[in-house]
Amino acid sequence: MRIRLEGNRAEVTLGMIHLREVFTVTAMSRAFPDRAHPRKYRVYIRVVPRDNR
Repeated sequence: MRIRLEGNRAEVTLGMIHLREVFTVTAMSRAFPDRAHPRKYRVYIRVVPRDNR
């Protein structure tokens, strides 16, 4: 599954922390600056669900 996080650096970092609690992160892009909002960023993440057995 591919997820896009958008926000300032703190929001993107916090989002990553929460995603890693539920999913296994298999790949992550670098932080791309948002063209419309200069202080916001986009990060693309590939995840797979964790096996919680």
